[in-house]
Amino acid sequence: QVQLVESGGGSAQSGGSLKLSCKISGYSHTTFSLGWFRQAPGKGREGVATIESDGTTKYEDSVKGRFTISQAPTEMTFYLQMTTLHPEDTAMYYCATDYWRPRCTLQLPKCQYWGRGTQVTVSS
Repeated sequence: QVQLVESGGGSAQSGGSLKLSCKISGYSHTTFSLGWFRQAPGKGREGVATIESDGTTKYEDSVKGRFTISQAPTEMTFYLQMTTLHPEDTAMYYCATDYWRPRCTLQLPKCQYWGRGTQVTVSS
């Protein structure tokens, strides 16, 4: 059974930083696309950043230069380093993954496996 557990959310002031973690267990495929997605109250889910098993990373335009997605060297733990936070970054953040990369992208968040999310709140 594949499980994803996010951690690291919390409150920050505008301009501050947070680092989210996503630990995956039970995943047996050799390829993956791992994404961080977020959903603010009253809005749809949007892709924030993705990383694929070949190391390719992609970012939503509003977070480019501020957020960095990465993977721990020897385990299925992924990170989202968020810097220069803005109040509009406030949302529930989810990590998700799939072995079939085309359905786990910034534009198509139809990943097979999802975590329960971690809340990020940025105050001005």
